[in-house]
Amino acid sequence: MQLSNQDIADLVAFRRELHRHPEISNEEEETARRVVAFLAGPKPDEVLTGLGGHGVAVVYDSGRPGPTVLFRSELDALPIEELSGVQHASTVPGKSHMCGHDGHTTILAALGRQFGRARPATGRVVLMFQPAEETGNGAAGVVSDPRYAAIRPDFAFSLHNLPGTPLGHVRLKPGVVNCASRGMRVVLTGKTAHSSMPETGTSPMTAVSRLMPALTALSRGAFDSDDFTLVTVTHAEMGEAVFGIAPGRAEIWATLRTRLDERMADLVAAAEKLVLEEAAAQNLAYTVDYHEIFVASMNDEDATALLRAALDAEGVAHDGETLPMRASEDFGHFGRASKSAMFFLGAGERHPQLHNPDYDFPDDLIPIGAKIFMRAARDLLG
Repeated sequence: MQLSNQDIADLVAFRRELHRHPEISNEEEETARRVVAFLAGPKPDEVLTGLGGHGVAVVYDSGRPGPTVLFRSELDALPIEELSGVQHASTVPGKSHMCGHDGHTTILAALGRQFGRARPATGRVVLMFQPAEETGNGAAGVVSDPRYAAIRPDFAFSLHNLPGTPLGHVRLKPGVVNCASRGMRVVLTGKTAHSSMPETGTSPMTAVSRLMPALTALSRGAFDSDDFTLVTVTHAEMGEAVFGIAPGRAEIWATLRTRLDERMADLVAAAEKLVLEEAAAQNLAYTVDYHEIFVASMNDEDATALLRAALDAEGVAHDGETLPMRASEDFGHFGRASKSAMFFLGAGERHPQLHNPDYDFPDDLIPIGAKIFMRAARDLLG
């Protein structure tokens, strides 16, 4: 179950290659190709490509009856200009791996190298390299792909690195670990007018000025309550950037967030009611649409217990502090039909935060993440 020094050197080099060549959500074609090429050596029993977009599933099958265990990582980078100054910095302007998905993918590649040498004793392992986590459509696309049924797991596991937590320390607990969220885009349409005669048009100005505080006022409850809701206005625009035209159109973007999926329906209804009422009061047409929809991520009790046992066996310190997180994560889709759990692996207390332009995944986490996953797989499959 151990990686050799040469393994680690190869894996670090692979991670840095991915880091130099980032691809954002739904564009990960070359990243997927690099994963398939790297894992050709360990000779998997099956490779599925193009899952839910550019997803790749790499299968190691014992040929004997037993559970299917899936380990998931993400392929996508972010539209952020890198300012880390590292030698392996992004070569693509305006795009970079500022969330560590290159490191998560490398941890799964480490499992592939190990299972290429020794298959599980029973059942099979699926390494799921998932696209488009950042936009929320990747996991949904994978699990709705007709080919996913053939590899649907009994257990699904994932990890995410976590700056602000000691290096190698794990956060893990059962229940909710990541909130549900969705982006709400409201378009208000009236009629433009000459700025000298605004009364001849229908401006969305009043509606915009009222809706922004009204939407944020839908935030309710403490975060430790299942009734928690949070609305954050993230963007607004109105009219043209000129002085001679009174506006006839506006947009408001807001992120709706809840701890539980069931609570989201109530929040959506309340937000849409506000928009309807304000549009009617100002004689405006309106549309509402939703983007980047994330379901809540829930850690199953049994799956969490298996990870906890793996952590204890490998001597990795862990607790449940800082969980659940307000941030969203689309791994929750894998838990709809499988026992799933996700843990958070400390990237260092002073490490740059996720999505910061100076972030870089700590290579020291590669063997730590790999040994935790490997132990969980061997405990389940032998």
